[in-house]
Amino acid sequence: MDEESTEQDISRLFRIRRTILEMLSDRGYAVLNSEEDLLQPREVFAREFITQNYNRESLTLLRQKKDDDKDQIYVFFPEEIKNKPLGVKPLLERGKRMERDGVRHAIIVLETGLTPYAKKTVAELNSGDQARMEIFIENELIVNITKHILVPKHDVLSADEKKALLRRYKLKESQLPRIQKTDPIARYYGLTHGNVVKITRPSETAGRYVTYRLCVG
Repeated sequence: MDEESTEQDISRLFRIRRTILEMLSDRGYAVLNSEEDLLQPREVFAREFITQNYNRESLTLLRQKKDDDKDQIYVFFPEEIKNKPLGVKPLLERGKRMERDGVRHAIIVLETGLTPYAKKTVAELNSGDQARMEIFIENELIVNITKHILVPKHDVLSADEKKALLRRYKLKESQLPRIQKTDPIARYYGLTHGNVVKITRPSETAGRYVTYRLCVG
């Protein structure tokens, strides 16, 4: 790999890692505003990454919820064969690591994607209640979509906040407008079936306009 390509790849991974950290923070995980996390300068990241012999595995993250240190999440960056989808074996290896460490949730960041069999394996894993794997392609993470000027503010309601909302407006869950689990915003916040998200938009007349959506799918 020539020097120019290496520089481009490092810049790309720096932006992807920053989006991941912002995503974790928005989901309520503990992320440091320091050179170890969100405020790490690109030059520091590049220097440390090169000393790791350009190994994507060195980007692996483990973070815990701010209000529950038992709720942890892994972020994996598997090494891949260029332009080839990731197979089942690397997924199972990371599943074993999660089980060994008592971590039930993971985000896996890929350059290309998964083989059909690997996709089936992830779907089967996520259909149970033992663990959950989210798959993101690098191109989805180069830019943080929630920071776009046209994207309104989103806040995921807790279970108690959801109950209070339904009680206040005398609504059934099924009466709420919906957002698909596959929606880019739903994926960013890690929404699962039954989650409710509060959406706040600016309004010329009322100052702000609030709506709620139920995650389905």
